[in-house]
Amino acid sequence: MTYIGQQPSSTFDSGIQDRFTGLTTNTVTLTHDISAETDILVVWNNIVQDSGTYSVGGTGNKTLTLGGTLVSADIVTVYYTNKVMQSVNPTAGSVGITELNVSDGSNGQALTTNGSGTLSFSTIAGFDVSSITGATALATQPAATDEIVLSDGGTLKRLDIKHLSNTPAFHAVKSGAQSVNNTTSTLVTFETEQLDSDGTFASSRFTPGIAGRYFIYGAVVVDQLADGKANYAQIKKNGSLLLTSQINTGGTSSVTSYVAGHVQLGDSDYVELFSQHNHGSAQNVSSGTNPGSFFGGFRLTGMES
Repeated sequence: MTYIGQQPSSTFDSGIQDRFTGLTTNTVTLTHDISAETDILVVWNNIVQDSGTYSVGGTGNKTLTLGGTLVSADIVTVYYTNKVMQSVNPTAGSVGITELNVSDGSNGQALTTNGSGTLSFSTIAGFDVSSITGATALATQPAATDEIVLSDGGTLKRLDIKHLSNTPAFHAVKSGAQSVNNTTSTLVTFETEQLDSDGTFASSRFTPGIAGRYFIYGAVVVDQLADGKANYAQIKKNGSLLLTSQINTGGTSSVTSYVAGHVQLGDSDYVELFSQHNHGSAQNVSSGTNPGSFFGGFRLTGMES
């Protein structure tokens, strides 16, 4: 048979008693705790005393007060018919759990330990369609940090909502003029952010933080170019030209060049919008009229590579 904690003795305890001689008082001190007078049998000079003739008290009821005063020749013997036993704490390392399963009854998982001290969750029987249909409905659009459960080839896995949304996403517009020199590829700076879902657009640069395929777009408005000159809008990845567009002018008051395409970005890659023209002198890139100069992009869900 197995025991929890300290194993009990394998031998019988012998009867216990106290024997008092040479006393001239009416009290004696017992060696064991008891709960009441009926837990002992008192014999005074071979005469059994009625339990109503003596009393016990003090700590552990170990002070026995007799019904009279002893003389030195008296002999008092106390036999224990019962005694208060001590509680025993298990010794260190004597209690082990080979397996523990705890379920909250709501999510179809159990908390398990195999005795190594490490707790983990494992799927248990009973997680079925009713576990989903019976759950509280989400009344608003899921947050990026919300999670769902799906089966990946028969294995239940958690999926973060952010992997199903077209984020990170950003859109910035230009609200002031910026001078661009002739035949010089110049980074366009954007003063106003209209969208920055994950805080990934800063200093006119988009760094997604999540690897994937992204649709990136932009427009550059140049105030005025001479007839036949060109306005270029360029998207660069990590400083290298990735996408470009060109529009030739006919001497109009302003010229807008658009550029767009899908690109593969790692989590630490970045993209920027540049402007270049071949007019003879510096010209201004400006906010222009609606839609004006802008730069934006978003992740294409389901196209991770």
